[in-house]
Amino acid sequence: MLDLIDKRERADLFRDRLMAALTASGLSRAALARAVQVDRSTVTQMLADGDSRVPGGHVVAACAQALDVSADWLLGLTDRPEQAGALLESSLSISETGRATTLDDQIFEWQQEAEGYKIRHVPATLPDVLKTDAMLRWEYAPITNRRPDEAIDAAAERLDWLRLTLSDYEMAMAVHEIDSFARGEGYYKGLAAADRIEQLDWMIEVYDRLYPGLRIFLFDARAVYSSPVTVFGPMMAVIYMGRHYIAFRDRDRVRAVTQHFDWLVREATVSARDIPDYLRGLRDQVR
Repeated sequence: MLDLIDKRERADLFRDRLMAALTASGLSRAALARAVQVDRSTVTQMLADGDSRVPGGHVVAACAQALDVSADWLLGLTDRPEQAGALLESSLSISETGRATTLDDQIFEWQQEAEGYKIRHVPATLPDVLKTDAMLRWEYAPITNRRPDEAIDAAAERLDWLRLTLSDYEMAMAVHEIDSFARGEGYYKGLAAADRIEQLDWMIEVYDRLYPGLRIFLFDARAVYSSPVTVFGPMMAVIYMGRHYIAFRDRDRVRAVTQHFDWLVREATVSARDIPDYLRGLRDQVR
């Protein structure tokens, strides 16, 4: 919430923002006066230094419309200059996932956009970036014969990025997900034991190599729950629906999803430091 300001400060802020918006728009003072349907002298007066008056609401609204900014921003009631419709469009978007073809390029673009920030991720299954070629072939084979190779190439590209990125990468997974994988149950039914062992060995190898830049936490889904989400630093939070992503860019929602992820980490039953030992224990149980 913005601090309250007195009348003169608000008038000064209105004048500064009106001038900034006018300059950005490329309009002349005369053109603004015509758009607002006031005399040119009125526009000159609104921009005059030392004037402690703020024009009436209808004039402020007309100026905002002509300059494609929000009236609240001109009056110092918000720090976002966009009009309400544009603000909503920029803060919330729905995009189709690439799951039906390869590992999703959109997620990778968002990861690159957030370079240098901590990325927090709750995957839908095992993390794609840590899957073996055999696991990806098994997973993508029902779609087409060609797409597993595309997924393998994409996973290798993502892993290369993960090795070189300046971002910290945290993942939180339900412990039953990795347990079900090791037993070949549920989603993983039909995946050969040899492929599951290879997958666990690969995860252990990559994790040992990348830790602590990569950290995985396992939580008990009977105590806490999460849908698949990703938080890209302070910039964006994304919720995975299946065919679509819902992406939020506004500060409050990004903070809320970040706090949700941090709650999963605090409630984790297996800490990041203990992940290799946990995976080795599961490997010994694979049948």
